[in-house]
Amino acid sequence: MTNVLFDPLFGRHTDSTAPFMFVEGGGTLTYGAFVTLSAQLANVFAGLGLAKGDRVALQVAKSPMALAVYAACVRSGLVLLPLNTAYTTSELSYFLGDAEPRLVICAGKDAAAMTEILNGAALLTLNANGTGSLSDAAAIAAENHDVVACAAGDLAAILYTSGTTGRSKGAMLSHANLLSNATVLADLWQFTDKDVLLHALPIFHTHGLFVAVNVVALTGGAMIFHAAFKPEAVLADLPRATALMGVPTFYTRLLAEPAFTRDAAAHMRLFVSGSAPLLADTHTQFEARTGHRILERYGMTETNMNASNPYTGERRSGTVGFALPGTEIKITDPNTGAELPQGETGMIEVRGPNVFGGYWRMPEKTAEELRENGFFITGDLGQIDPDGYLMIVGRQKDLIISGGYNIYPKEIEVLLDALPGVNESAVFGVPNADFGEETIAVVVPETGITLDPAALLAEITPHLARFKHPRRLEIVRDLPRNTMGKVQKNILRKTYSG
Repeated sequence: MTNVLFDPLFGRHTDSTAPFMFVEGGGTLTYGAFVTLSAQLANVFAGLGLAKGDRVALQVAKSPMALAVYAACVRSGLVLLPLNTAYTTSELSYFLGDAEPRLVICAGKDAAAMTEILNGAALLTLNANGTGSLSDAAAIAAENHDVVACAAGDLAAILYTSGTTGRSKGAMLSHANLLSNATVLADLWQFTDKDVLLHALPIFHTHGLFVAVNVVALTGGAMIFHAAFKPEAVLADLPRATALMGVPTFYTRLLAEPAFTRDAAAHMRLFVSGSAPLLADTHTQFEARTGHRILERYGMTETNMNASNPYTGERRSGTVGFALPGTEIKITDPNTGAELPQGETGMIEVRGPNVFGGYWRMPEKTAEELRENGFFITGDLGQIDPDGYLMIVGRQKDLIISGGYNIYPKEIEVLLDALPGVNESAVFGVPNADFGEETIAVVVPETGITLDPAALLAEITPHLARFKHPRRLEIVRDLPRNTMGKVQKNILRKTYSG
């Protein structure tokens, strides 16, 4: 039987004694041992009655076992629903109600709260140290498992994203979406079985899971698997690594370390950055310090990676390079959809084997954003310079990307607007060298009311994942508007930047 994604990523390594993962703190997990672990987990899932197409929700700390859940889902034809560990119970309740997973895996400390919102799903636990009811079940499960046949179009994962209004949307990613992207990136970035990727990204979104892990597995390389990004730990392991994939925060924090020198980075061949804009100053400082020029790329939850600066050739600051081989990018008029001449600013649209198949149970939203000809309307505004480099100049949807995480202003504005004494609010992002962007909120009080910024923040933060918390909240008399009455967030960004 053929499994489009599992076979080239993991299946061919069944008997391999080559290292797949160097675990932080010591220990090595070989490819063969990892594949066996995925088989044991797949047997646990089958024992619970899960069948091809069923969803598995995963909200746990990063660990080798958590990554093996991904491999087990792929080999079983199950659909993985990776969830940010910062999501609150109220946020999780929507995801579980919408995706209707048959199984939910969470940390033991969260089991009681999760039980209240399971919606009929089974519950297993997995802790950061690898213990839990899932591990206990896997330890006594059979090591042989017949891989389930999966075709190119079969679903591999649902990743939730949002617009600035309305409900969160589940982007449906197929086996072919993920494999095609990994294949192109592995070739473009010249990964081989000699590479060792220092993996410090989370594994609940595209960058850390589907780009980093899939590229390494496809090429037979190894990973140094860090639970989280800690500059001291990363510096200690740099001499053993050849590549690092990160977000701008990684690089600004490394630059803040005196021990991060040209000698410390001498063994490296590639530093990749994405998920948020990298400031030109960071580019310049990094190259001056290490002799390496960071390679920026462009991707989205719905499309995986779309564009990349070249591995060989000029990596141009302020751009995300060229469309990936096999992927088409065009700039269109946001109102008419007509393609614009090179150099003009408009909507970025993308088409290729990397582009998702639509939003889970949202045919209307799918039709709005995914054209019949296969082009996805990204919501990002950009232009292509005379040399063909793509520049992202803004986001039509006012999306904020901070530390690689998406933050949707409307979600925060709704909470603020509902508070007593608040007339209206506006939430927006401003540049931040460390996080790419930071979130600012401004609030207009009702007439005659005095508001305390700290008290307002205290009211809303329990309802938001930590990465969504505004860094600042300012009280203002009114909001800038255009002649149509729309709040001009561009003015607010300019006012509060810096």
